[in-house]
Amino acid sequence: MLWIQHHGIINVANSILNSIDLDQTVANLMVTACSDGYTQGYAECTQHVTNSLRVDWDTSRSATRGVDTGAAHAAAKAEYNNLRLPVMDLVTTTLESEDFVNQLKEIFPDEADASDEGDLE
Repeated sequence: MLWIQHHGIINVANSILNSIDLDQTVANLMVTACSDGYTQGYAECTQHVTNSLRVDWDTSRSATRGVDTGAAHAAAKAEYNNLRLPVMDLVTTTLESEDFVNQLKEIFPDEADASDEGDLE
């Protein structure tokens, strides 16, 4: 159990934080949030100009005209909230076995294990 405390938890956390799937999902979430924020800000600014100057502001050249950035952002949030990382499925399955520590050691080999093996068992 000392291996879990000193190596296992760190290895699992690093595997999650360094996951390409997580990186891509978070990047997509950030891009869609930025786009949706731009769209909402542009719409608000247009409304202020229209109200202040009492003219219809031409939005036909807006980069977000006709683009449903809100739906894209909602889809990115749903993707993030439902993200399943393969490493977590593997860890969950491993923790259900009786010999989970040795199985985790096989999944997350660590150079420090060789020198610490006698101390940690």
